[in-house]
Amino acid sequence: MRDHPAVPLTGYDAIDPAAALAAVTAFRATMARRRTVRDFSDRPVPRAVVEQALLTAGSAPSGANHQPWFFSVIDSPDARARIRAAAEAEEREFYADKAPQEWLDALAPLGTDPDKGFLEVAPVLIAIFGQKRGGPKPGDHKKNYYVTESVGIAAGLLIAALHQAGLATLTHTPAPMSFLADICGRPVGDKPFLLLVAGHPAADATVPVAALDKKPLDAIAAWI
Repeated sequence: MRDHPAVPLTGYDAIDPAAALAAVTAFRATMARRRTVRDFSDRPVPRAVVEQALLTAGSAPSGANHQPWFFSVIDSPDARARIRAAAEAEEREFYADKAPQEWLDALAPLGTDPDKGFLEVAPVLIAIFGQKRGGPKPGDHKKNYYVTESVGIAAGLLIAALHQAGLATLTHTPAPMSFLADICGRPVGDKPFLLLVAGHPAADATVPVAALDKKPLDAIAAWI
């Protein structure tokens, strides 16, 4: 018998198999239209839309329900310029010296390069941090568990929520990313996980043909 407080489960109304299949197929079709975009419009995105997407991310499962994530939404033009300068410096070093040729060959069909102008163009820039310590309540300073896994799930929900709002996204991971903690004023123990760029695509945005190649079901799953 459980010895912790609990409430009845809600939100799982029974639906028949045909309706379940229709619902999950419709969601799959919606998410199949998601694209990583590098050409953004500067068209504003309402703050309320971003807030709802962040609350969706915050509903993700996490180790011990400690919710070990923090999202810095970066509006300041000065902060954006500093982030772009730091990111491009890391990217130039990556392409020139750090990346092995095999990695550069893998990136070639996607057309990526050190220019990250989208960091100042796109209206939504979110630095996602994983927290080594925290807890479920404000002010907690407990050890967090499964931080990388938990933050990764939250980031996925955030991308899905923004896509549901008609917004394109780009996951940007310059390495190292310690400059993000400095610019965003995050405390020691908050580790940058991802820089998420979001907004409306530019009118002339394109997608690399290579990005459309997705593995079929039998290549990504098996029934045992």
